[in-house]
Amino acid sequence: MTSVINVNLPEQSYEIAITSLPEASPTLSDANAPSSLDQLGQQMASLNLGKKVLLVSNPTILKHFGERAIASLTSAGFEVASCTLPPGERYKTLNSIQKLYDIALENRLERSSTMVALGGGVIGDMTGFAAATWLRGINVVQVPTTLLAMVDSAIGGKTGVNHPHGKNLIGAFHQPRLVLIDPDVLKTLPMREFRAGMAEVIKYGVIWDAELFAQLEASKRLNQLRYVKPELIHTILTRSCQAKADVVSKDEKEGGLRAILNYGHTIGHAVESLTGYRLVNHGEAVAIGMVAAGQIAVDLGLWQKEDTERQNALIQKTGLPTQLPSGVDIEEIIQTLQLDKKVKAGKVRFVLPTQIGVVTVTDEVPADIIRQVLRGM
Repeated sequence: MTSVINVNLPEQSYEIAITSLPEASPTLSDANAPSSLDQLGQQMASLNLGKKVLLVSNPTILKHFGERAIASLTSAGFEVASCTLPPGERYKTLNSIQKLYDIALENRLERSSTMVALGGGVIGDMTGFAAATWLRGINVVQVPTTLLAMVDSAIGGKTGVNHPHGKNLIGAFHQPRLVLIDPDVLKTLPMREFRAGMAEVIKYGVIWDAELFAQLEASKRLNQLRYVKPELIHTILTRSCQAKADVVSKDEKEGGLRAILNYGHTIGHAVESLTGYRLVNHGEAVAIGMVAAGQIAVDLGLWQKEDTERQNALIQKTGLPTQLPSGVDIEEIIQTLQLDKKVKAGKVRFVLPTQIGVVTVTDEVPADIIRQVLRGM
């Protein structure tokens, strides 16, 4: 069964296609078992794209799924070249993009050509940015292989790379032509990466979907895929993707509403940057950022203490951190916040919850409150 969610945009709408996990226990499956990856070529052919495709991945993902994806594309008549980039946030740089450009040039990618991102958020962001800027913009298809990318980064057209002084400071909006989500690929995902994705899922519960939040609370364990029932995985994917699609459809380029998707990211990005993108991953940083934002909201009288306790308990249930990493300087966090993309007229904008499922955006957060909260973490 495939669920289709539409991202409705004025210039280029597209579909998020999500297949269901089988009802059997989600353990590692036979490599030859049917997968929606086998339908990638057919789905892309239906979009009337050009014949040249550049598949971008990292070595691990390419080893697991590259053969299947390439076979699907070639059987649908596409001419496929591939590019492998190193895994990890610290490689999300212009140097990696240069390698991608070089291979695009070698294979004479044209304006009708397509880059396919097969991987997690780092691969998706870099491939999207390269597609946005090669020949002033070519097609991109997102095939996310991590939970975090499935529910968040593969959807909405935000692309980019990091600057040494800040995350995603270099980028462009470039919407995909298709997002193909096959939850079966999560079976090869390391546990830490699964937990990282759950941070974004919890985020959707806090900012948009109180029912999703309640369903997560009702689950006994959320820290490993094997403890989460297939029907809950499908619910997590469909409700999270629907939330992202709803917000993006209303505000494609973050003119207003879309800013709520940055809940937990303001302090989270600062923590990532200050730890060199090595100590904590994106989901862990967002979890820390949500704990901080929740407490800021309580201290400002916007949110009830029992609600922030519910949020923090859910974060802990997924095995995500709720404390700042040791050695991170609080004053450096305050300074780094000024480099955040959401700063306006020198004021840092925070997404703060007012109840489960509802948030507000404000730039009226005193630095002393931020310091106080961070010192308590």
